[in-house]
Amino acid sequence: MSLSVAVVILNWNGKEHLSTFLPSVVKYSKSATVYLADNCSTDDSISFVKKNFPSVSIIQNPENGGFAKGYNQALESLKEDIFVLLNSDVEVSENWIEPIVSCMEHDPSISIAQPKIKSYLEKEYFEYAGAAGGFIDQLGYPFCQGRIFQKIEKDEGQYDTSKEVFWATGACMFIRSAVFKALEGFDERYFAHMEEIDLCWRAKNLGHRVFYIAESEVFHLGGGTMQNTNPRKTFLNFRNSLLTLHKNDHSGYRNLKVFLRLILDFPAFIKLWLESGFIHAISILKAHFSFYGMEKHRSEVKGENLRGMYQKSIVQAYFLEGKKRFSQLKNGFILANKN
Repeated sequence: MSLSVAVVILNWNGKEHLSTFLPSVVKYSKSATVYLADNCSTDDSISFVKKNFPSVSIIQNPENGGFAKGYNQALESLKEDIFVLLNSDVEVSENWIEPIVSCMEHDPSISIAQPKIKSYLEKEYFEYAGAAGGFIDQLGYPFCQGRIFQKIEKDEGQYDTSKEVFWATGACMFIRSAVFKALEGFDERYFAHMEEIDLCWRAKNLGHRVFYIAESEVFHLGGGTMQNTNPRKTFLNFRNSLLTLHKNDHSGYRNLKVFLRLILDFPAFIKLWLESGFIHAISILKAHFSFYGMEKHRSEVKGENLRGMYQKSIVQAYFLEGKKRFSQLKNGFILANKN
């Protein structure tokens, strides 16, 4: 490989994950430099890594700024051509780096990419956070090849073709360092959740391309930072989704779309109230109020690339039309770039 690669694992009190997953990263990342970026852990993560994995370079962040600020701080001084943002709870496989970097070497228009993301606990299934590449509908609801809302598909080879997608997962994202720095990294207001979709959308608004590379495969545990039952996670997902839509949609209907999201999020509020209780459901209302109070910064548009946007409603397709698998979404995707 002619492009240099930095594999950067963000860590906060993750010694257990590191002991389980770091061995595969060290073993199968000989072509890259592996870094551990620590967000001021209070456990003995750092001493554990120094003792057991001396080849891993340590970056000590001055604070726990979450996923967004943590990576911005960690990547600021790195000089490699490609940054690989890798969660601490990901088991990688042999030859996981080379297919993606090779594609990026041969096609300079590919600025961001991800491998196939499968479940560490159920290895025959895709994993929620990324699956076989991310997509988004016209109202900003994200979904994936292999995962729509909570429905996760079994990997039966149905998504074994590499292709352009709308967003790449933050669990294992390959991004050109020059692009990451030109975008000024992640929006630190996000803290965690959805910041990778915002980053990809901002990149696409400048004409960059995001790809899913099927020849590379990793296994993600998931839920390592905040469990799905955590109201804070619900708050961040709903608020950050609204912020991403408002920042990056340049269709001329963004205010209408935000209003429609308010209507569509109400059934989600009722469902969550019935299933998880009022304290959890109220996180959706808090997310909306927080969003309305935030200062909005629109992303720049130059060579807008909307390939991978679903111009219909994924909520309608899933809940009203019964389309639970990505392969059932036959039409409605933008297939041509906007120049």
